[in-house]
Amino acid sequence: MAENTAARSSASRVTAYIALGANLGDPIAQIERAWAELDNLPETRLTACSSLYVSKPVGYVDQPDFINATACVITQLSPRALLAALLSIEARHGRDRTFKNAPRSLDLDLLLYDGLVMHEHGLTLPHPRMTERAFVLVPLAEIAAAALIPGHGRVDDCLARCQAQTDNNDIRRLPAEPARAAGCQ
Repeated sequence: MAENTAARSSASRVTAYIALGANLGDPIAQIERAWAELDNLPETRLTACSSLYVSKPVGYVDQPDFINATACVITQLSPRALLAALLSIEARHGRDRTFKNAPRSLDLDLLLYDGLVMHEHGLTLPHPRMTERAFVLVPLAEIAAAALIPGHGRVDDCLARCQAQTDNNDIRRLPAEPARAAGCQ
């Protein structure tokens, strides 16, 4: 049930943040294609992309390192419609959900949707574990350090708390690539 009482019309434009991750096939290419696909979603415009980062797997550790990034979109899609679009992109990239924390060709997580707080089957906003994951917070802080995570505070403050509790060597930024997806400058 939605906890935010503000009504959201289908015509309103909202800012949403998305985490991207991959560790199968060509993860960098998967993420770059996903950025382009995000920019091509209906009623949606990609406005920012973080750098690419390498991180150690969480949970199931017997798998390759991940490439992670974040993206910001302005969208008129509802949270459910945006999530459905993200799942469709994952499916086109061959995402197979074999077991929890399994290797993946592409993982897209809806992190924040314009400050909305909701807990419904299959969709919780803000993303329930984002403040515990440096591989989410580091790239998110790069593009939205001052963004508020409802119930937790600013992204940069959450990152500082997370980094105090984790190994900072678990994530590192890759050198910048000359070519980036539309909207990712």
